[in-house]
Amino acid sequence: MRFLEAIFEGALWRSRYMVVFAVIASMASALMVMYMATVDVVYLVEHVMHYADGDLAAEARKAIHDETITHVVEVVDGYLLSTFMLIFSLGLYELFVSDIDEAHSQRASSKILVINSLDDLKQRLAKVVLMILIVNLFEKALKIPMTEPLDLLYLGGAIALIGVALYFTHASEAHSAEANADDKPHSAKH
Repeated sequence: MRFLEAIFEGALWRSRYMVVFAVIASMASALMVMYMATVDVVYLVEHVMHYADGDLAAEARKAIHDETITHVVEVVDGYLLSTFMLIFSLGLYELFVSDIDEAHSQRASSKILVINSLDDLKQRLAKVVLMILIVNLFEKALKIPMTEPLDLLYLGGAIALIGVALYFTHASEAHSAEANADDKPHSAKH
């Protein structure tokens, strides 16, 4: 019976390697979104080249300006989404398969890409999701016609909520940093 248990537990433990499929798919998604955002930048540059045309009417220049701002926000959104998928992919790999040795040997990676726990992955992804939501709100705010004072009040409320979310995010980081500092042994002074 002990032999069957050992075989079953070994198979169960090795089943975590199924996550490699999600890692590869997430990385491919990150590359695809990065490619699309980069292609959007190329078209954006081509589009903006007409902005300096002297024969362009003021209304047409304003339309190019507004479209350009909207496209820039969409590009930022694409790059943030790509970053989200990259962090997700690396985090899954680190949590379920193996540590990425090269990431642990580089100083800058510990702040961004080294994932030590599921909570660590959730915190990093939540920050990127918050940034994506902020960019999306900004994109929508650019398109909303402000016809009544209530529209401006709604926009101000949304901006205030973003400020509160950012405040709580930073407060959570500070609390986590304090908790980590308390967990580390204090060095003895001689």
